[in-house]
Amino acid sequence: MATAPRRLSRNATLAVAVVGLHVAGLYALQSGLLLRAAEVVVPVEVLAQFIEPAQPKVEPPPPPPQQPKPKLQPQPVQPKPQPTPLPPPSMPVAVLSAEPAANAVTGVTTPQPPPPPIAAPVSVAPPAPPAPPAPPRIQLPDSNADYLNNRAPAYPPLSKRLGEQGKVVVRVFIDTDGNATQAEIRTSSGYDRLDQTALKTVQAWKYLPGKVNGEPKAMWFNVPINFVLE
Repeated sequence: MATAPRRLSRNATLAVAVVGLHVAGLYALQSGLLLRAAEVVVPVEVLAQFIEPAQPKVEPPPPPPQQPKPKLQPQPVQPKPQPTPLPPPSMPVAVLSAEPAANAVTGVTTPQPPPPPIAAPVSVAPPAPPAPPAPPRIQLPDSNADYLNNRAPAYPPLSKRLGEQGKVVVRVFIDTDGNATQAEIRTSSGYDRLDQTALKTVQAWKYLPGKVNGEPKAMWFNVPINFVLE
């Protein structure tokens, strides 16, 4: 007995569900058709309002062809009329007359004396250049004066035994007092004993100093010494 009420309640529930589905389907069908009709109708009306038929394009007429401008011909230049030159004014012409005028001064003219002759220019010779100064008079020192008491050099004894002989030239510097301050062998005899004897002898001598234009001057002087065996 309990099973029958359960079946009735299930069937009732199914029936109510089926009816509810039908009602919902009808409602959905009606509402969907209305929306679709609205979707289809509204856009067509809106497009009908905004779409206008295309107007035909009117092209402007082409411009008329330009006529070429006529070239201007150069007008000939009319020369300006030149003014007529006026004749030059007449100048009075002097006419020589043989008869003197009434107020002319008469007299005798005397000829002027001729001008004096012009003297020819005298050429002046340029002054002669000054004569060059005379060369200075040089007087060399001297060692041969008797009052100087210069003795001849002594011949070295060994050189005599060995037969050494020759000529020695000694170069000496003589000051203004006649003293030999420096001396050197200029030309050797070939033997050292003879050279040294001549050098010492010349350094011990006294001299007359050299002179330039009469004034004593210190200078070099060459003194020859000969060693000759007799």
